[in-house]
Amino acid sequence: MKKITAFLMSLLLVFSFAACGNNQQAKDTTPEPSSEPVSETTSEPEKTEQPSETPSASQAESEDNTGDTDVASTGGKTLIVYYSASGNTEEVANYIASATGGDLFEIVPTEIYTNADLDWTDDDSRVSREHDNEDERDVPLVSDTVDNWDEYDTVFIGYPIWWGIAAWPVDGFIKANDFTGKTVIPFCTSSSSGLGESGELLEEMAGTGEWLEGERFRSGASEETVRSWVEGLGL
Repeated sequence: MKKITAFLMSLLLVFSFAACGNNQQAKDTTPEPSSEPVSETTSEPEKTEQPSETPSASQAESEDNTGDTDVASTGGKTLIVYYSASGNTEEVANYIASATGGDLFEIVPTEIYTNADLDWTDDDSRVSREHDNEDERDVPLVSDTVDNWDEYDTVFIGYPIWWGIAAWPVDGFIKANDFTGKTVIPFCTSSSSGLGESGELLEEMAGTGEWLEGERFRSGASEETVRSWVEGLGL
């Protein structure tokens, strides 16, 4: 009897160990939740860049017309009129002539301004006296007319800025000519002052012509800067 009981207990222990072993194996093989980020390869693929479409005929025509603008290509001639007291305005005028293929006309006072005349810090200098007395701003010119004036459709008017307005030697030329049918473009040079109302005042003085908004250039402006402005006019 004792032998039978011992045998049964041995069998019971064998079955118990087997069951525990199966449970432990099942627990060890259960996967843990992944803590690694989702791989980039599983994300939505980027859209493949498609080749650009063939431009339409209108687009191609538009691109063909984006070349350099030549003011002289409008059919009429271009004239650059300027007064230059110290050479800065003359330099810009030459750049404009180069960009447009236009002709140059220099406004020259009968009595040339000397360096002393141009000393605006001197209350007794010529420009100071003329500034204080408008009657003295009527400056006689060597010439105020241009040969074949009627052939010019586009006229640039250049001058230095004196006390916020166009240098008054320009006034004589403006008053002496008829700008009817012409596109007029003022430009000026200065070390700090802007264009201000100088162009508008000249337009009012002229009373004729289609005057565009002008441009101010600093002293020593580069040819590239001037040419870029001219080409941007779209004339």
